[in-house]
Amino acid sequence: MGEVVEAGSLEGIASTTMKKLHKAGLVTLESIAVTPPREIVELTGMGADTAMKVSALARLKVDPGFVSATEMLEMRSHMRRCRTGSNELDRILGGGVETGVITELIGEFGSGKTQICYTLSVLAQMPVEEGGLGGRVCVIDTESTFLPERIVQIAEARGYDSREVLSNILIARAYNSEHQIILIKNLPQVCQEHDVKLVIVDSMIGHFRGEYIGRGTLAERQQKLGNALGNLLRVAEAFNLAVVLTNQVQAKPDTAYGDPNKPAGGHVMAHACTHRMYLRRGRANTRLAQIIDSPYLPEVKVRIAITPAGITDEDGGLPAMGDEDEVKPRDEE
Repeated sequence: MGEVVEAGSLEGIASTTMKKLHKAGLVTLESIAVTPPREIVELTGMGADTAMKVSALARLKVDPGFVSATEMLEMRSHMRRCRTGSNELDRILGGGVETGVITELIGEFGSGKTQICYTLSVLAQMPVEEGGLGGRVCVIDTESTFLPERIVQIAEARGYDSREVLSNILIARAYNSEHQIILIKNLPQVCQEHDVKLVIVDSMIGHFRGEYIGRGTLAERQQKLGNALGNLLRVAEAFNLAVVLTNQVQAKPDTAYGDPNKPAGGHVMAHACTHRMYLRRGRANTRLAQIIDSPYLPEVKVRIAITPAGITDEDGGLPAMGDEDEVKPRDEE
C-alpha cells in the first residue's frame, strides 16, 4: 500500500488542496495518479487547472513513463495471489486470484459465483505465507446474497476464529446503480483506512440491467458501467489488491447448438476484466470452471466442489469429463 501523501509532498500544491484530496479519499500518490483530473474535480470541487496540476505531479512521482520489459517484470514481482480453497482452481488461475487486476466470475444462478466469493473472503485474510493476502476484505453486495452465516460456516469448517474473520469483512449493500457507483468511488479511502486487500462486487451488472432497459438506454448504461469498472481497476493497481466481480449471463434464444448463454455487459465488461472465468453446474455438489479469457492463462476446464468449507477440490480427484460437461467458448459478443 502506498504511503499517505502529506502537505508539501507535491511541490507547489497548497495544504488546503491536500486536505480536499484527503477528504475525497485520495490519500496516496498512487490513488491521485490513477484518478482522471475530471474525477478529481468532481470529488473535491477544486478547479480544473489545479486538478490537472495535482494529477500530473503525482503521476511523475509514481509512473516513470516508458520502462523496459525487465523493469515491468520486476514491478510484477510485487503482485500477490490469493488461494481459492481448491488446488485445481488455483492451478488454472496460475496460483490463485491475482492482485492489481480484475477477475470476473461468470455464470447463471446457482453456478457457484457467490460461494467462491465467500471462500475468498475468509482465505484472503490469512498471511501471505499461507496463501492469503494478509488484509481485510471489502464487499459490495447488490443482490442481498452475501450472508455472514455462510462466512461463519466456512471459517469454522477450516478451523479459523469466525468472530475474527467476520470483523475483518466490510460489507456495503448497494440499493441501486447510483449507490453502487458511489460506493466504488469511496473505495480508495476505505482501502487506505482499513488495509483492504480484496474487493468483491457481487454482482457488478445486476442493477444496471434492471434499471437501464431497452436499446435507448444502452449507451448511457455502458458508459456508467465502464466508468465504474475503470475506478475498480485503478483501485486494484493503486493499492495492489485483488478485485473479484461476479457477472450474470443472458440467453441467446437463436442459438441452435452449444450453450445459449453469454456474459452480460458486452464489450465494456469484457475489456475491463483481465481474467474471465465461466462457471456452470455439474453433477451433485460440483461445478465446472473454465478460463474463457486471459492474457496468459490457458483456457483450461476443471471440476470443483461446494462444501461446508466453501470451495474445495472434488473428492477423489478430477474425473474425466465428456461432452455433457462442455463449457461455453470465449464470448464473442
